[in-house]
Amino acid sequence: MTGPARSAWCSIPPGRPPRPSGLASSRQGTRCRHEHRSHDRAHVHCALLGRSRAGRRGPVPLPGQDRRPPLFALHRHDREGVLSVLSFLAWTVGAWWATGEADLARAVFAGLSVLVMGYPCAVGIAAPLSIVRGAGEAADQGVIMRTGEAFQAFRLVKRLVLDKTGTLTVGRPVLKETLGVDDPDELLALAAAAEAASEHPLARAILDAALDRGLRLPRVDEFTAAPGRGVSALVEDVRGRAGRPAYLQGEGVDLVPLSARIAELEQAGHTVVAVGRDRELLGALAFADELREDAIETVAAMKQAGLVPVMVTGDNEGTARRVAAALGIAEVHAGVLPGEKAEIVRRLQREGRVAMVGDGINDAPALMQADVGVAMGGGTDIAIESADIIIVGNRLRSILTAREISRRSYGKTKQNVVLAFLFNGVGIPVATTGLVYPVWAMAAMAVSVTSIFLNSLGGRPSLFVNAVLSVGRPGRS
Repeated sequence: MTGPARSAWCSIPPGRPPRPSGLASSRQGTRCRHEHRSHDRAHVHCALLGRSRAGRRGPVPLPGQDRRPPLFALHRHDREGVLSVLSFLAWTVGAWWATGEADLARAVFAGLSVLVMGYPCAVGIAAPLSIVRGAGEAADQGVIMRTGEAFQAFRLVKRLVLDKTGTLTVGRPVLKETLGVDDPDELLALAAAAEAASEHPLARAILDAALDRGLRLPRVDEFTAAPGRGVSALVEDVRGRAGRPAYLQGEGVDLVPLSARIAELEQAGHTVVAVGRDRELLGALAFADELREDAIETVAAMKQAGLVPVMVTGDNEGTARRVAAALGIAEVHAGVLPGEKAEIVRRLQREGRVAMVGDGINDAPALMQADVGVAMGGGTDIAIESADIIIVGNRLRSILTAREISRRSYGKTKQNVVLAFLFNGVGIPVATTGLVYPVWAMAAMAVSVTSIFLNSLGGRPSLFVNAVLSVGRPGRS
């Protein structure tokens, strides 16, 4: 398999994205392939979708819904504005000429003044300058806000969908208990060999535990991944399996000897990886992942800010409920398979605007479906490319910082639009009287544009200077 494919939607390593054929390239002499069931192609689907974010603006809309923030679509009404100004122009010149109270030059001057006063320069820079200011503030806080949705729509979000592994938790599971075998090293070595071709955090945890004990990993001749469920490998001519207990059960492995203890561990918040050899249950490994140090405080602050947190995970129900209870999250979706996160976001959007926070490759479709996608900076490239906002510092509380910047940026945009329309609304009627010469109208327009600059960037001198110096600067090829 080629290229990393860390997934955050499940606790069982899903392997790497499948290739069109059933057999992928070799890695250290190991042949790897993916089962070609429809939902197992999610990695490739996510990768293709994730890279299309730059070419698509905004979330995938629901039928009959327009999810654009009102000020975000001002530029779509340019034609109406031009027609209105031209109508004023025709009315002004026609009125002056028809009454015979002025010569042609006076009528033309009045018309030119109307054109200058009606020029929408101030309106055109109202939103971009507020975004420039917001982007600067966000960068200071370790947040990259990449799209208009980040500034215009985040303030309207009511539900915040949170991935568990790597978002609410640190994403570094630790081995806590080994079950059901006389020789734990044999169990761990087989599991590590089977998981060696995967780069999921849990697979890395298994490998780290094996390396810490100085174990020699047996030879692996073939590797098969069932995303969201588990892995299977031919380990020194023996079929080894590791994954969700339900996955091994589906492969004909009898879990009865350990089923009670596995259930206890899952209810206690552990993620259990069952390990089998051929059709025999060899044992199980129990892992725990710590919450981020600011997770409890941040979730409480989210609820205080009027947001409804929703946790989505591929982990078992017991672990998911345990983590949710510790964080105070009421709505939990556990056991989510590839491709289902985007569908959950789509359903939630029927009740209002939704933001998605994730870090894995399988979060990419959900990040794009959401009104605002937020990626943790330590996540996969596909997740980062699919997001509107990137949390560089990897601090969960930065999500609230980004939302507050969005709110302030939108407020600054409204102020700028009011200033711009105040200029047009007063200037155009005055210009129709013929009392304002075109040169005065040009001076008034310059004052209007300057007021927008000062209102947007006045508190940040460096941004103001850079914006002024960039005017008229030739672009680089």
